Amino acid sequence: MLGESASRAGELQVAVDVESLYRRYGPMVLRRCRKMLVDPQLAQDAMQDVFVQIVRRQETLDDHASSSLLYTTATNVCLNRMRTARRKPSDPDTDLMSRIASATKEDERGEARSLLARLFSREPGSTATIAVLHLCDGLTLEETAEEVGMSVSGVRKRLRKLRAKLHAMGDAA
Repeated sequence: MLGESASRAGELQVAVDVESLYRRYGPMVLRRCRKMLVDPQLAQDAMQDVFVQIVRRQETLDDHASSSLLYTTATNVCLNRMRTARRKPSDPDTDLMSRIASATKEDERGEARSLLARLFSREPGSTATIAVLHLCDGLTLEETAEEVGMSVSGVRKRLRKLRAKLHAMGDAA
């Protein structure tokens, strides 16, 4: 059947066929992840992580009780993601930045422009560049520092100051 295990008498074990497992049990794993995580995108990512773990361990796995293994792995992956989310809750500043970035109506865009103008007033021009490179484009602090010709600590200090200012503006709103 799947990767056919050798007899228990000490013969060499053949790796499980992950592709067959994915086709056969993928929907079950996805349902489990959706049930636990609720968010469809998070569930899809978690399902992929489950099968990545299986691929990494495929040489040592036995094809018996595959559904139980996948169900347990899915549960553990989802629990780990939930624990991580509790330890690192979404940043309110990030939520405010997301609202600014996704403003679509004219009045929302005007409000966003006004907020950005206040945020970046009395800031060096490079601060906006730093914010875009690090927060929007996803560059690391080191990459951002290299791009703008500053030290990592200088970039970190600018971002910290900007976050504090943004947080104060969010409290005032």
